[in-house]
Amino acid sequence: MSLIHATAIVDPKAELDSSVQVGPYTIIGPNVRMGAGTTVGPHCVIEGHTTIGNDNRIFQFNSLGAIPQDKKYAGEPCELIIGDRNTIREFCTFNIGSPGDTGVTKVGNDNWIMAYVHLAHDCVVGNHTIFANSAQLAGHVHVGDWVILGGFTVVHQFVRIGAHSFTAMHSLLFADVPPFVMCQGQPAEPRSMNFEGLRRRGFSAERISAVKAMHKALYRDDLTLEQAKERIAALTQEKPEAAPDVAMMLGFLNQTSPQRGIIR
Repeated sequence: MSLIHATAIVDPKAELDSSVQVGPYTIIGPNVRMGAGTTVGPHCVIEGHTTIGNDNRIFQFNSLGAIPQDKKYAGEPCELIIGDRNTIREFCTFNIGSPGDTGVTKVGNDNWIMAYVHLAHDCVVGNHTIFANSAQLAGHVHVGDWVILGGFTVVHQFVRIGAHSFTAMHSLLFADVPPFVMCQGQPAEPRSMNFEGLRRRGFSAERISAVKAMHKALYRDDLTLEQAKERIAALTQEKPEAAPDVAMMLGFLNQTSPQRGIIR
């Protein structure tokens, strides 16, 4: 029995694993590749140079791989790459990249993406993220692992969102969000660190203590950013188990552009 519905239109040049399921009235273009175990619901359009990995579940009414909403785009063969085991709910729009950046929009593995989410060109999404309904990412946004975006979060272009951070519903991001930070508001402001999320992910008491100290340095002790970075760097000696977390925070802060800055 065919796993591709009779009403679906799959270009003969598309490369679909034999186990891929395609629902009614879905259209799949010639440059699409799809791995084992992936299912695509009805009324989807998957086009462009799009590569989708294994065991993804793509619900109905999604548009994946359309050209970017960028007036400078002139038909270049840019890409959309989606990893493995992602859930993509209804009415999502993921665009391919643009020649003004890497040319690739990329989604990692094990992400839970709810309805009406938009990923613009050249966005990079890590692993194990959760995007609630109607989270909207403009172009060139980078999202780290384990990030949770609350419903109707809107992210300005070129913003970076650090690993393990969390946005409340209706947050508006104009600046970078450092790792571990919970934020809320329009524009978003830091409120705390994502301590409960870290506990659920198995962070030890020493690592969580280090995250608390980083929060204090960045947001509570009226330090300049450079002074806060110096204090955060010193935590490696005090709390050696948290050295990778400190390195991640410092790496993120050192890559933030002066023009963009961090929420503070």
